[in-house]
Amino acid sequence: MNLSSIEALPILLKSINKISHDVLFIPEFELDSARLATRFETLGYDLKVFIETGLKLYHDLKVDNEGIKPLDNKLDIKKAKIYEAEKFACRSLKGKGAKSGLRVIYAHFEEEKRIELIEIYYKEDKENEDKTRILKYYQ
Repeated sequence: MNLSSIEALPILLKSINKISHDVLFIPEFELDSARLATRFETLGYDLKVFIETGLKLYHDLKVDNEGIKPLDNKLDIKKAKIYEAEKFACRSLKGKGAKSGLRVIYAHFEEEKRIELIEIYYKEDKENEDKTRILKYYQ
């Protein structure tokens, strides 16, 4: 199976646990990914790289490259810390680098060592995260 294909998500989940956190996708994230994968062929592979490097650097190694920022101050969430990843390199968007315009919203459960991917969107399609979705799962 081609890792650039969004159908590779289950395979990615098995290989992703190279970081010390379990990484899960909520159903809406899977739908977002499938929709975007029709436009950005490398999205499946790019997600794998983001999880194995971006999330590992930030949460396991405590390295802040200023690509991930907390959204907690905007929402009253107690169950988990909600983050927005602004640096997400997408090989399908040549020349844009890590500031591709793709955003990933996720919840981090520090004590459980678990990350749940909530939403992925493209800034040219949508300006901000879906606060209703975040509150539905985490309030």
